Amino acid sequence: MTKAMIIGGGVAGSVAAMALNKAGVEAVVYERYPHAAADIGAFLTFAVNGMDALRSIEANTPVIGLGFPTPTLKFTSGSGKTLGEIPLGGNLADGTVTQTIKRAELYGALQDEAQGRGVRVEYGKKLVGAETLSGGRVRARFDDGTSDEGDVLIGADGIHSTVRGIIDPHAPEPRYVPVLNVGGYASGIRVASEPGVFHMTFGKRAFFAYTVTASGEVWWFANPPRRTEPNAAELNAITDAQWRAELHDLFEDDNTPALQIIDATRDEIRAWATYDIPKVPTWHRDSMIVIGDAAHATSPASGQGASMAIEDAVILAKCLRDVPDTQKAFATYESLRRDRVERIVAAGARSSNSKAAGPIGRVLRDAFLPIFLKKMAKGGDKSAAFMFDHHIDWEQPVAVA
Repeated sequence: MTKAMIIGGGVAGSVAAMALNKAGVEAVVYERYPHAAADIGAFLTFAVNGMDALRSIEANTPVIGLGFPTPTLKFTSGSGKTLGEIPLGGNLADGTVTQTIKRAELYGALQDEAQGRGVRVEYGKKLVGAETLSGGRVRARFDDGTSDEGDVLIGADGIHSTVRGIIDPHAPEPRYVPVLNVGGYASGIRVASEPGVFHMTFGKRAFFAYTVTASGEVWWFANPPRRTEPNAAELNAITDAQWRAELHDLFEDDNTPALQIIDATRDEIRAWATYDIPKVPTWHRDSMIVIGDAAHATSPASGQGASMAIEDAVILAKCLRDVPDTQKAFATYESLRRDRVERIVAAGARSSNSKAAGPIGRVLRDAFLPIFLKKMAKGGDKSAAFMFDHHIDWEQPVAVA
C-alpha cells in the first residue's frame, strides 16, 4: 500500500488523508469544488467522541477555539413547560465537552491541517467513473478528462456519493426525513439562557432550538415539517420574506423567544431538506470503499455526523496500516464500524421523526419525554452513552476480522 485516492475534501476526506499519512500511506484528495471550504451549511454539534478521534492522530489543535462549549440540552414544550435537562455527551478526561461549531470553519481547519502535513489536494476534480485494474490497483476518472491511479479509492464524497454508486449500482438512495432545516445567527437581542445550554423546544407546529455564545450572538435552527419531499428548485424559489412569514406562523402560538430571534437575524434565511441512509448493504468492492456520509448518513438530529466521519477515517487508516491484504482490511473495518454507525443513524431518525409528530404524537411525546429525560439525567438510561464513550487508540493494532 503506497497511495490512496480520496474523493471528497470534507471532514471524512481530510481526516482520512491525515490518518493515512500518519500510517505511512500517500493520500491524495480530489475535491469537486474549485476552492477550499467556503460558507457551506450552518453549524453543527461536534461531539466529544469526534474530538477524541481527532486527538488520536494529533489533529485536534486546529479545531480548539473554533466553537464554544454546549454540554447541556434543555427541553421545553411549546407552552413553555420544562420537559427535562440532560448532559450532551459527557466530557473527556481533560474536561473537554461537546462543542457547537460552524461547519465551514471545521472544514477549513481540517483542510488546512491536512495540507500543512503535506497532503496534496486537487480542486475542481469531479469524479465520473472508476475501475479496478490488473494487480488490484484502481483508476479514477474525472470530468475534466484527467485520471489517476492508486492502490485504493476511498469515497468520502457525502450523502449523494458517486463512489457508492460505482461500488454498487443498486445502492439505496438517501431517504427523505419529513422535516426541513432553516437557521441562522441573531444579534442585538437578549434572550434568557445559561452558558453552555442548547434550548430545544417542541413547538405546537415545529421544532425550534437556540443557544447563546459568549459574545451574546444567538445561534438557532428550526425544523419546519414537510411530509412531501421538496426538490432543490422548490426550496430555492422560496424567498427570505416567505420563510420569515412561515416561521412566524409556525411559532406565533409558542411560549419561546423564537420570533424575536428570527426577527433579529440579519442574513437571508434559506432552507434545505433532511436526509439519511438507514443501511448501505455494500461498503466496499475490489479496491474501493465508502466512509462517512457516503456509507451511513445520519440526520442532523443525531449530532454525530462529523464525529462518525472522523472515527471512520481514523479506523480505516488503522486497518490499512495493520492488515496487508486490502480486502481483509476493508472487511475488518466494516466489522468494527457497521453496527455502531447504524445504531446512531437509527437514533437520529427517531429524533427527527419526533419533531414532525402529529397532534396525538405530540401529546404522547410531551407526556413521556420528561420521564425518559429524568432517567437519562440520573444516569439510569445507557442507550445514548455508546455514542460518546468511544475511544480510539492509534497505537493499538486492529484484530483482523
